[in-house]
Amino acid sequence: MRSVALDCHVALSTVQKWVSRADGTRLDRVDWSDQPCGPKSVPARTPRAVEHQVLAARIELRDNSALGEFGADAICRHLVGEGSEKVPCARTIHRILERHGALDGGRRVRRPAPPPGWYLPELAGRRAELDSFDFVESLKIRNGPLVDVLNATSLHGGLPGSWPMAQKAAQKALEALVEHWRAFGCPGYAQFDNDTVFQGPHQHPDTLGRISRLCLSLGIVPVFVPPRETGFQAAIENFNGRWQAKVWSRFEHQSLAELRERTARYFGALRARSASRIEAAPVRRAFPA
Repeated sequence: MRSVALDCHVALSTVQKWVSRADGTRLDRVDWSDQPCGPKSVPARTPRAVEHQVLAARIELRDNSALGEFGADAICRHLVGEGSEKVPCARTIHRILERHGALDGGRRVRRPAPPPGWYLPELAGRRAELDSFDFVESLKIRNGPLVDVLNATSLHGGLPGSWPMAQKAAQKALEALVEHWRAFGCPGYAQFDNDTVFQGPHQHPDTLGRISRLCLSLGIVPVFVPPRETGFQAAIENFNGRWQAKVWSRFEHQSLAELRERTARYFGALRARSASRIEAAPVRRAFPA
């Protein structure tokens, strides 16, 4: 059989299959036609009479049932209670109802999510980058001060940044932003929440905070997200959670300097791992001299 397979340029299993098909029968009596490779037995389908009985029971339960239940389980109990023969199981009854379009509930329609930055056309088209900034507040170092941490991440490139500080203040946040943009370039947009550190004092409606003035002076458009709209802040909030899990909760920090050192190590490794994504992000403008 191996030599026949080589001569005919087919697999050995093919020759073995046809030899077993012949099985000692005269060659002129062997059925040489191809046979389907699927199952030989046809799956049994519920008789039409049973399907009609299921549909009739559903209508009766829907109109007259004291409980108002007419799903697959209720129909199965109803048919068993009536003493019907060959009552299908609840799963089969559900398939019968689905096949005949007798299900009341519609399938959930899952629509694709909007592109990142959908609320800004330049950002959604990847023609500009956006840096998000947010504070993680009131973290307590044992036998040390309360700590506020300013975190940053970019929407497309995922460029990270973090600045632990003893107490959050607009001036400290401004210095952190300048340091970040001087090192990596200026994005098209900078996004903040409604914290007074970013917006400025709320008691003076005609006054711009120093963070807003810094952004405008650098040609960066400041974006303030609507309150309680978590979708706009999803990237930075997720980033805050990662920082707390990988740096803050992972170690016991003895001082603010130690926290800063561990944070710097983590973000250095994170930038190295995400280098390809950062390079593929929209180009940033150089920080003005």
